[in-house]
Amino acid sequence: MQLRYNYRVYPTPGQQVSLAKAFGCARTVHNDGLRLRQRAREAGGKYVSDGELSRRLITEAKGTPERAWLADVSAVVLQQALADLNTAYRNFFDSLSGKRKGRKLAPPRFRSRKDNRQAIRFTKNARFKILDNGRLRLPKVGDVQVRWSRSLPSDPSSVTVVKDAAGRYFASFVVQTSPDETLPPVTSEVGIDLGLTHFAVMSDGTKVTAPKFLRRAARTLKRMQQSLSRKQRGSQNRRKAVVKVARAHARVADTRRDWQHKLSTQIIRDNQAVYVENLAVAGLGRTRLAKSVHDAGWSQFTAMLEYKAARYGRTFGRVDRWFPSTRMCSDCGRIGDRKPLAVRSWGCPCGSRHDRDVNAARNIRAAGRADLNDRGAQVRPASVPAQRGEAVTRRKLTPSGV
Repeated sequence: MQLRYNYRVYPTPGQQVSLAKAFGCARTVHNDGLRLRQRAREAGGKYVSDGELSRRLITEAKGTPERAWLADVSAVVLQQALADLNTAYRNFFDSLSGKRKGRKLAPPRFRSRKDNRQAIRFTKNARFKILDNGRLRLPKVGDVQVRWSRSLPSDPSSVTVVKDAAGRYFASFVVQTSPDETLPPVTSEVGIDLGLTHFAVMSDGTKVTAPKFLRRAARTLKRMQQSLSRKQRGSQNRRKAVVKVARAHARVADTRRDWQHKLSTQIIRDNQAVYVENLAVAGLGRTRLAKSVHDAGWSQFTAMLEYKAARYGRTFGRVDRWFPSTRMCSDCGRIGDRKPLAVRSWGCPCGSRHDRDVNAARNIRAAGRADLNDRGAQVRPASVPAQRGEAVTRRKLTPSGV
């Protein structure tokens, strides 16, 4: 299976200038392509093909005075910018036709130089190379220093250079992992009930306390945000304050991601099958618990469980969100009345006394087993969710702007 391996890179000031040029050229080509297709649609013309875009916006544009500076960067970077535009259009059309499941996507948007995230991609055609001294050679950029936290499992097929809002640079390699990573089989299976007080409650009674990384950093973030609000707009001090706030948020996100990686890896190693509830995180993110829900990061955690289960030969299943896991007795199967969040334990007429979260986790495990048995004896690992792509698509906003 294909995975991304991310590493921190440290370009020199000159290399940062070259990368800034590449970001700008890729952004310009993307916006020119989007503008050309929009004008063709408004004029009632045909949809401009991918090959036509490449010829007019890259090959011919380099010979014009207005776009002659496109020749200063690798042509692969420009081609990949158009490839991202094509992917965005394809996702949008598939969303309209129903071929793409989930919420509807809005049309592709123009990229801005003020976007928090800037990225360019080099494929094998660009002939990027990892040198013997550990540096990454990028065409028309130079040999960039890389902090290798781990070795790559195979030769990468592409590398994406990303600059985030905090001003950090990363190299994201796409590699093919080896097929012999299946872990030894174990007998245990686990159902997981995700929550806010306890991040995860296992069907065996184990409870993992929610770390609440954002809440713990709230005082520091508040102080930095207040300092930012006092800076004059457009000033150099305000730009410095913006970077400080972005770095503080990045530190929170990185800490959360690292903690979730460790927890998900432990769960996958210790259990042959993992079952979770398919929560409506987008809906919960619009309630009074929105800040706590986003701080928990349930979607990111379940995505980690899903792709790690597929990678290591484990079984992963999602239980329908309407399944009454909390109201059902895990001993007799009786379904009771709805229970407020304040009710943390309850008794069943059959005589059983249940902890609310442990009972829900046990029911999730039982429902996951029953669902898999109904579909067949042998269940293939779930498909791996796509990582954040370079395609510029966005969710379609509701009229209220939520």
